Amino acid sequence: MTNLDKIIAAARSKQGQQTPPLKAQESAFPLEQIQPRQEDTRPLNPAHVEALSESIAVLNLIEPLVVDKKGRLLAGGHRLAAIKLLKERQADKFQANFPGEAIPVRTLLFDAEEEPDLALQIEVAENEQRRDYTPSEVKTIAERLRSAGYVDVKGRPRKGQKALMPALAVVVGKHLRTVQRYLSDEEERKGPDKSTTRVVLLRQALPKLLQWQQSEPQSTMEEELAKRLPEVIGLIKEILEEE
Repeated sequence: MTNLDKIIAAARSKQGQQTPPLKAQESAFPLEQIQPRQEDTRPLNPAHVEALSESIAVLNLIEPLVVDKKGRLLAGGHRLAAIKLLKERQADKFQANFPGEAIPVRTLLFDAEEEPDLALQIEVAENEQRRDYTPSEVKTIAERLRSAGYVDVKGRPRKGQKALMPALAVVVGKHLRTVQRYLSDEEERKGPDKSTTRVVLLRQALPKLLQWQQSEPQSTMEEELAKRLPEVIGLIKEILEEE
């Protein structure tokens, strides 16, 4: 199941719907035809938008936007704002990454105006079901950013410097401490006993809980567990983010 599949399934689950799953179509939309949401559940963070715009200039758009069949934005408010900022500030890199102003999107074949609850749940679920990058993926992205001039600096970067760690944290959606751990050899130095730590056990349990969440409850007790599971998963994610 792809990350978007998880988002849709989580949204449907919150609605209590048992309808057939929505299928996403990979395509591209002209930037001017992508309609922003009237209101985001998560207000745009200008610093986040700026950092994301800089990373898109280097890495292109890693995760496509999600829109309904009429081009209304469902998921990716910060990404859309960052793309527009890139066009405004670095038109050459914008055109290089998005020839003809065609923006990669995943289109869900429903109308957000006709099903506003589903549209809202997809927005909320995307914030909860963010892609979990592996340490090797984070290291690869870091190398691409370094090649583009981002540098490892301690403290506030000098004028004109582009600090690697904050940019990397924005791209992968992780806290700075988590990114720093991914880029270090700390876990390799822990030795064989590292697999028994509480944090590692939680990290191993999370994908299994997410998988179970998509299954159909088979008993009253399982139905009760399904109701409580989103809160448990949220707590586990908070613990992992703090590590």
